This record gives sequence, structure tokens and C-alpha cells, in this order.
Amino acid sequence: MSVVISHPTGNRNVRAVIASLAKSGMLSAFHTTLATHQDSAWLKLLPAKVRAELMRRSYQVPMGSLYTRPALELVRMTLPRLGINSCTEHEKGWASIDAVYRDLDKATAKRLRYFSRDKNINAVYAYEDGALATFKEAKRLGLKCIYDLPIAYWETAQKLLNEEALRMPEWAITLGGGINDSEAKLERKTRELELADVVVGPGSFVMDSLPKWAAAKQRIVSPFGSPCFEHNKETTDINKPLRVLFAGSMGQRKGLGDLFKAIKLLNTKNIELVVMGSLLAPMEFYRKQLPGFTYEPGRSHDQVLELMRSCDVFCLPSIVEGRALVMQEAMSQGLPIIITPNTGGADLVEEGKTGFLVDIRSPQAIAKTIAWFADNRDQLPEMSKKAQVKAAAYTWENYGDNIMQQLSTYTQ
Repeated sequence: MSVVISHPTGNRNVRAVIASLAKSGMLSAFHTTLATHQDSAWLKLLPAKVRAELMRRSYQVPMGSLYTRPALELVRMTLPRLGINSCTEHEKGWASIDAVYRDLDKATAKRLRYFSRDKNINAVYAYEDGALATFKEAKRLGLKCIYDLPIAYWETAQKLLNEEALRMPEWAITLGGGINDSEAKLERKTRELELADVVVGPGSFVMDSLPKWAAAKQRIVSPFGSPCFEHNKETTDINKPLRVLFAGSMGQRKGLGDLFKAIKLLNTKNIELVVMGSLLAPMEFYRKQLPGFTYEPGRSHDQVLELMRSCDVFCLPSIVEGRALVMQEAMSQGLPIIITPNTGGADLVEEGKTGFLVDIRSPQAIAKTIAWFADNRDQLPEMSKKAQVKAAAYTWENYGDNIMQQLSTYTQ
């Protein structure tokens, strides 16, 4: 069996799938926008930030199996740094992320004709928003279509987010572009799922979000991996405020408004809320909602992990996710978690041992759980160890191998 896989930016989960397919001899080709090699001399000529971004685009794929289409992605990365943003505007910009996805999708579809003739492939593997042209051509060629859906299906996501806009209208500005997706984009998503033979997702929340008409499709559930942890968490001073960490884009899709309300309900100086992430509204908006939180801007991955080790508990009361990687990152650094089932990480929670599950849209439940941690500081060291052990059980190798092994039967 031989598989062609495509993804514009090649994130961590994509790399794991590629590695497992290559290890098993199932990888025919990987299609992406940019691919670099760390020893390339030309990289040293670029500004440090651009160089660091490009270095994240290196892949352990044989050169004969790697196909790139860099032009549009380079424009998308460069123009905003020059203060030119109209070209990358959501959906409308000719160099938007949507345009980059569609461009690679069309290029992959064209190459399939060559691969099917000369490489004896029998399956394509593509991701949400970048699969339609590829799947159409694959169907014409009689190939299996594997659809990776890393976040809840759009109908479920839009329903939940539209409800949030009504429930907390002041936070509607933070719900992101997804709530304003055009009918054309939503139709693309629907057609992609219709054409898929196999759906891959990181957890039960994603799979449960699929519409009833897709119930007969073959499914692969494979949880994301965790980072390796090399540092044991130091015991924090119980005489200092309990440090509760939120990390992610600062919007109500991730439940930040509910967390702010929970901290207000607690109304105590014995709890410090630390918020790290990208702003989706002016800082004045967030300070108006909750004046006293500690803001930490984005930083390198190693520095994120260092910040996590300085905190006591991680809280992510998301409304819509696929499976937020940050949960396992926090656990790997010794933080028990407070999460909703909609984070996609319910399997990470052993109640009272690695953390707690709370209902979505419940500041009262969040406040009650944070208060429990504040009142039971003596249990944190043991919970910290159990959180690390739990996170360590999820590896990227297992994530990719599980997908590969199930695909080897589905696509025969």
C-alpha cells in the first residue's frame, strides 16, 4: 500500500503521520508549501524570526518523496511583516491561509495523475480545508480518500460558537474568523467529508461532532502525543497564591470569559490567574473584564514549558476544540488540569488524580474546582506526578503508528 499525504504547514501531528508511514514503507509522497534543511546556507541570510519560522518547515522525508509549492506561502508569511495585511485577510486575501490551502490542494490533485500512473499509489491523505480537489481527483482515479479532521466538524463548531455569541455578546469579538466563514467555505468542508472514505480524528469529541449522514464512514481515533519532560516540577510555596495557568488564543472559544467570571466569583488574593496567549482584542478589553490577571505574551516552546513549571494548575474550559495539545504539555510539566469535555481531552482526566472535568459554560464549576485546589495544596505534589505519568503514556510515535496500522487494513 502506498499513500500520498498533503498539508500546507506540516505541524507536529502531520510529522508523526509522515514518520510512521515512511517507517512502514507506505509513504509515497508528501506535498507541502515550504520545506527547508537546517544546513542550507541561504537560511543564514534571512532575518532571525523568518529563519526560525522556516526551520520549523524541515521534514524527515526522502528528497524524492517531497514536493513543495512555496510561492504563495512565502508571500503570506512576508507581507504582514511589511505592514501589508489586506492580501492575507481571512478568505478574501489572495495570499490568505485559505488561498494557500486551496493552492496546494489543486497542485496535489494535478500530481495525482502522475503518481497513479508511475507510483502505484492507492490512497490520499489530506486535511480539512485542503482536501477537496485532491479527493475529487482521487475518486476519479479510484483511490481511497483519508480525511484528517483535527477539530470538531464545522456544523457543531458553528452551533456552539453562535450560542456563545448570544450568551456572552461582549466576547463575540474574540470568537475568531471561523464563526464568519462564508457559505462557499462551509460547502467545501461538507464536500470534503462527503468524499472521504476514512475520517481520522484525535478524540471522541471530534468524532461525536460528525453529522449523522457520515455515521457509516470508517473512523480512526488516535490521541495526539505529549512532549518529553526532562524537569521535575519544583514544589511551590503554599504560602504564595495558587497560580492557575490558561494558555492559548485569548478568546471565548477556549472559555476564557468563563474563567474570568470564575476568578471574579472566587474574589480572593490567594489565587493568581496567569494568562499566556495571543490577543484577539485590545488589552483594554481583557482588563475591563478582569483587571488583576497576570498577562504573559507568547514565547518559544521551551520558555512556555518553563512558565508552566512555575504554575500550579492548568485550566482550559474550552467550548470547541479538536484536542488541545497544550493540555498534555501542561501535564508533562507537572500541572493537574481543569478542562471541559469539549477540549477533546476527557481521557486525560482521572478525577481527583490528574485533574477534573467541568461542564462547559459553568463559571461556578470552574470556581469550585479552583477553590478545591487552593484548599488542598498538600495534594498537589502527588497529583503533579500522576499528571506527568498520564501525559507520558501518549507519545507521537504511538499516534502515528496507530493511524498507520489501521490504514493498512482500511486501504487494502
